Amino acid sequence: MTSRHRSSEAPEGLNSLSPRRRTVVKAAAATAVLAGPLAAALPARAAADAPAFLHGVASGDPLPDGILLWTRVTPTAEAVPGSGLGPDTEVSWVVARDKAFTNVVAKGSTTATAASDHTVKADIRGLAPATDYWFRFSAGGTDSPVARTRTAPAHDAAVAGLRFGVVSCANWEAGYFTAYRHLAARGDLDAWLHLGDYIYEYKSGEYAARDKVVRPHAPANEIITLADYRVRHARYKTDPDLQALHHTAPVVAIWDDHEFADNAWSGGAVNHTEGAEGTWSARKAAAEQAYFEWMPVRPAIEGTTYRRLRFGRLADLSLLDLRSFRSQQASTASGSVDDPDRTITGRAQLDWLKAGLKASDTTWRLVGNSVMISPFVVGSLSADLLKPLAKLLGLPQEGLAVNTDQWDGYTDDRRELLAHLRSNAIRNTVFLTGDIHMAWANDVPVDAGTYPLSPSAATEFVVTSMTSDNLDDIVKVPEGTVSAIAAPVIRAANRHVHWVDTDRHGYGVLDITAERAQMDYYVLSDRTSPDATSAWTRSYRTRSGTQKVERTYDPV
Repeated sequence: MTSRHRSSEAPEGLNSLSPRRRTVVKAAAATAVLAGPLAAALPARAAADAPAFLHGVASGDPLPDGILLWTRVTPTAEAVPGSGLGPDTEVSWVVARDKAFTNVVAKGSTTATAASDHTVKADIRGLAPATDYWFRFSAGGTDSPVARTRTAPAHDAAVAGLRFGVVSCANWEAGYFTAYRHLAARGDLDAWLHLGDYIYEYKSGEYAARDKVVRPHAPANEIITLADYRVRHARYKTDPDLQALHHTAPVVAIWDDHEFADNAWSGGAVNHTEGAEGTWSARKAAAEQAYFEWMPVRPAIEGTTYRRLRFGRLADLSLLDLRSFRSQQASTASGSVDDPDRTITGRAQLDWLKAGLKASDTTWRLVGNSVMISPFVVGSLSADLLKPLAKLLGLPQEGLAVNTDQWDGYTDDRRELLAHLRSNAIRNTVFLTGDIHMAWANDVPVDAGTYPLSPSAATEFVVTSMTSDNLDDIVKVPEGTVSAIAAPVIRAANRHVHWVDTDRHGYGVLDITAERAQMDYYVLSDRTSPDATSAWTRSYRTRSGTQKVERTYDPV
């Protein structure tokens, strides 16, 4: 973990009214931010005579009075990530109300050490709510890139609107992270949500783009040790588009399985061989340590990623950890998905989620959810579609009833949660989900078997993968081919599903007002091209009080 900062100056003059959110960041400023990271997108090495900030800077977990800042310094040429080498190095930070740093409001310093892989964090407090700030780090006469961040609205503020980028499933070997670049270029985000699979653990060539490596991992082996996980995180942080987005807005992140290993659960993972790859407990501890070193995320309850953030009276955001406490995935043949002794959340986390949803006094209750909560049955999919779908979901390809890695594999937890929403008349709960490499817009029915006669307890927006293979990639057919066939069949068997796109890569933009929560879905022209363009494809919204999704025909 990183050391605490040693000194800071209390902010002054922060009680003045902040400018309106939509007018603070202009397009020109966003363009300037994009240019900065390009020079830093170099291999993780430094000049022998000066420290370097080769992995950019980042911020995360915005509070009304604070923000978490992050960077990694390379103090000497040999102090590459995962090496355990390099001297202790003093790193200072400064926060200002303007990009030129003429109005400094906070500053301090901390020490980067090999024990924390020369990553540092500064948890800044005493800032003004709903305000843009700029920050940078310095070490040995070298300054980091300058980045923008933003605090959350005041606890009881009447907030007119919020806008978040939403992403998941960024596989380095399968393509370029142009989705990050397009989100950064918007210049209008309060924050962005990463719903899991920020990194992937596979060895080079094992999981690429239709079996083709677009750009190789580092290290080349499957990551198992602390050094491995550190090197993989570091490789990701050299991506210029990822740096651009981190330099533009704060991130709110949760982990899913690939930050550890494929289909991870509390006691192991499908992609972990006990003994040959060491113990799961050691590997899990290494993955967690590297994650908190390299991500601007505050370790939360029980040292995991489940926590809650609030954005005035408009919305709160409950962030889940659906890997650390879950029971092992059920076999589809065992019928144990309904076993009440099995859990996806763990008892403590489920109780925490239920209590938070019930106590919430905001208009919207958002839930950052790494795997899909809406029920999904295969229906009458043909064998040629059933087999690649099973491969995508990591299930037996001779047939399947449910995806047991999702909430479908833990129906007692889901039943308890949805019953809680209904019995307490908790409205406007929206699940925000990644993982499945498809885009969905769903009602979340209390009883899918009788829907639409059964009420809907919540709604769910699922974003597709940024780069990881989806159905058309597995079948190796032109984009859109599989979705044209499979989507109508999936919807016929799942009447709560308003839309599903099984084939495209992209991201979402979630816009919230008191009247509605709307997800705009964007697709990329070609994940294997560093120059991929982005285009809006669909929008869905849920209007306040309805607990149902409807299509809308314009992005926000």
